Amino acid sequence: MQIEQARERVEQLTSQLNEASYQYYVLDRPEISDFEYDKLLRELENLEEAFPELRSPNSPTVRVGGQALSSFEKVTHTVQMGSLQDAFSEQEMLQFDQRVREKLSEFQYVVEPKIDGLSVSLEYRDGEFFRGSTRGDGFIGEDVTANLRTIHSIPLRLRETLPYLEVRGEVYMPREKFLKLVEQQELEEEQPFKNPRNAAAGSLRQKDSKIAAERGLDIFVFNIQQIEGKELSSHKESLDYLTSLGFKTVPQYKLVSNIEQALEEIRRIGDAREQFSFDIDGAVVKIDDFNQRELLGAGAKYPKWAMAFKYPPEEKSTVLKEIEVNVGRTGVLTPVAVFDPILLAGTSVSRAVLHNQDFIDEKDIRIGDTILVRKAGDIIPEVVAVVSHGEQSEPF
Repeated sequence: MQIEQARERVEQLTSQLNEASYQYYVLDRPEISDFEYDKLLRELENLEEAFPELRSPNSPTVRVGGQALSSFEKVTHTVQMGSLQDAFSEQEMLQFDQRVREKLSEFQYVVEPKIDGLSVSLEYRDGEFFRGSTRGDGFIGEDVTANLRTIHSIPLRLRETLPYLEVRGEVYMPREKFLKLVEQQELEEEQPFKNPRNAAAGSLRQKDSKIAAERGLDIFVFNIQQIEGKELSSHKESLDYLTSLGFKTVPQYKLVSNIEQALEEIRRIGDAREQFSFDIDGAVVKIDDFNQRELLGAGAKYPKWAMAFKYPPEEKSTVLKEIEVNVGRTGVLTPVAVFDPILLAGTSVSRAVLHNQDFIDEKDIRIGDTILVRKAGDIIPEVVAVVSHGEQSEPF
């Protein structure tokens, strides 16, 4: 095969594979089978091996990871990656709304789930993904482009060519992937990640992108930070536009007309959180109109046009019946709390790992105690504290 023929076929395969990834990972509507996808990918890999000069940094073949890095380069964010002010009650949300009304008479809010993951910046030049970085301290992050390229729901080439685009998103690990990873870590007697957020952060900072590729990370994009070649006037318009570019945007966002509707949506999201395949730790309420955001401005730490409502973790008390000690294949001892069943985050729970003797001693956990239990990241049961000692309980 001549190089021009190869170039044409590489472009064709790249286009087919990118479209297949978009259909599968973003729209959840696969149009070709896994077998067909793998066959096309193998053909592209063979062509790139035969003609290395045709290999693009954003080839679909980079999804499986590449050469390990010795360290991560630092990236200075041209626009700070800040955070939002938290609200822990509906009263605080009403106070936020009152502050908005002092400046604006008519406006709309967008309410969306607050994904519990790791914030990242994705940058595109001439429609091609060229850099991805972590939030870091908000001013300086780390270049994790190689690992981000392994996330199938991140488009490596936009569906419309723009001179420059920077978007912000939240990388997360789906609950199903997290549970499988923890199971594997326990089998190998490694210290398991405590929750999906820690797992996502640890996976994204792997120096070997092949490991990151195996972890099954995903992303929701929630904001356009900088854009050239397109004018947008509202948050909802920008989310719809991001979807058209090929991004997987934050799910179940809703445009509402007042704070009462926003609170109703916050409650609905909270009630539905157990049904999500990912963790959320709240809901975000934002002014929709960009000009109105400019008018409201920002304070010393937070923008004045948005608020993050945080859901409290569900905790329940129960009686500790016994402490089992499991022995691993290398002799490692792992104590496990066995207690009266309780319903947490929609499932019945009767056991929780106690990690080690130091953990038991630190919390003074005894058989017969009334203990407080919650699910870390709404997934893994953990003993939070001792509510009261049993009448005849003794240190374990």
